[in-house]
Amino acid sequence: MKNKNDISSDISRRNFLEITSITAGGLVGSAVLSGFGNFGFAAEQATPISSSRLPERRLGSLKVSALGLGCMNVSGAYNPPMDFKQAVKLIRQAHEYGVTFFDTAQLYGMGLSEEMVGESLAPIRQQVVIATKFGQRINAETKSIDIDSRPEQIKKSTDESLKRLKTDVIDLFYQHRIDPKVPIEDVAGAVQDLIKAGKVRHFGLSEAGAATIRRAHAVQPITAIQNEYSVWTRDPEQEVLSVCEELGIGLVPWSPLGAGFLTGKVTPLTKFDQKFDSRVTYKFPRFTPEAMRANRPIIDMLERIGKRYEATSGQIALAWLLTRKSWIVPIPGTTNIEHLKENIEASRIVLTTTDMTEIEKGFAQNGVQGLRLPKAVLESSDTGAILGTSSINGHGKSPVKSPVKS
Repeated sequence: MKNKNDISSDISRRNFLEITSITAGGLVGSAVLSGFGNFGFAAEQATPISSSRLPERRLGSLKVSALGLGCMNVSGAYNPPMDFKQAVKLIRQAHEYGVTFFDTAQLYGMGLSEEMVGESLAPIRQQVVIATKFGQRINAETKSIDIDSRPEQIKKSTDESLKRLKTDVIDLFYQHRIDPKVPIEDVAGAVQDLIKAGKVRHFGLSEAGAATIRRAHAVQPITAIQNEYSVWTRDPEQEVLSVCEELGIGLVPWSPLGAGFLTGKVTPLTKFDQKFDSRVTYKFPRFTPEAMRANRPIIDMLERIGKRYEATSGQIALAWLLTRKSWIVPIPGTTNIEHLKENIEASRIVLTTTDMTEIEKGFAQNGVQGLRLPKAVLESSDTGAILGTSSINGHGKSPVKSPVKS
């Protein structure tokens, strides 16, 4: 009989990777410089890293630390799940370093990540913001995962998450992926009911495009969008950043370090865990030896800028996101306390206009080889959330709500 960690390992390696089997469209290409001047970059003076407390930012009306902690990895993503006590130690250490924003999901480790977060933060619950996600129907015995955002399933998932998180309210509740069978208005309405009931405080969407964001926001105001965004993944720049700015919605980039590649520590010689590491078990296109060699100029560029700040390439990648907009809050994940410290130190760096322009020009020149995720996984993202697709003048992947017959 498998123990909890064994079962969660099987599910964690799936994570969102087996939610759909539909082929995605659109290729990842070079970044473009259009609209570059609209991001309000920092002044020209280079700012050294300081030792001040982790600064705060706002996602809509929600105040959080400038960097959050993504808690997918603790339940198994690139390695087996952490020992429960060690995961609790890591999460509590993050709070000691000033992190107040913790991100998890019912899908991560089949609830294990939520349990780890709940145990870690219970003694300091009033000092932190907990975000989690709904949108699947999970069977622990058969290990099956199905997209399901029907209102009744959302409310069932909420009660299950609250129990695992050891809390009576979820601060930020995201739909993990758009459900192509459920109108987003019904999803937003279900979360609105949960807010009225005091079980949820704020509403969010993950991997959503502009049309869906607008439709959901019209029913229940959205606090944050969680889409993949980093130096080498620019999908939100085509339509999501602008709608977030217009509507006063925060952006929470997941995988801000490019699944580890942007740290410079993942190379063609890296020995991946062939059983647990989703980058190789699911054949992430950017993690073939050929793609990693082709994308090395991105690391070289970040390292070159990092020398000006005595910073690593990963710290510059995080600083790049923080410099883009004051309402962007990255959530790098790690299982290593030293890496945690390194990530947090990135919040002290304010890149100059010269730095930002150099990154844009360098990326536009070199581009990136490979899709950000396997094609089948990309299709679980909404129309407009993937490069090569657009929701402009459309309604997104979420079906249009049928009018009520009188």
